[in-house]
Amino acid sequence: MERIFAKSTLRQFWEKHPDSEQYLKTWYDTALRSTWKNPNEVKKSYANASILKDSRIVFNVKGNTYRLIAKFNFEKQWIFIRFIGTHADYDTIDANNI
Repeated sequence: MERIFAKSTLRQFWEKHPDSEQYLKTWYDTALRSTWKNPNEVKKSYANASILKDSRIVFNVKGNTYRLIAKFNFEKQWIFIRFIGTHADYDTIDANNI
């Protein structure tokens, strides 16, 4: 993907949760280098990712300690970070609408 909005969101999170830093950097680098054209291509890279409606995908971070929700625009190759939090935080949101 060419554009990920916004890396600063990831950075702020790993500053609060240092154990997530390397995992999030790896996810970011992988997403930046990828040219996924649809959710199934994302699943080839991240088999444990969950595909939601409206081009949203949930990624498990650090063995599902944390969760990241990204909304994809596959045509424009954009990724929008919609949520990053602990699994407990994730359980309090509506992942399909965040």
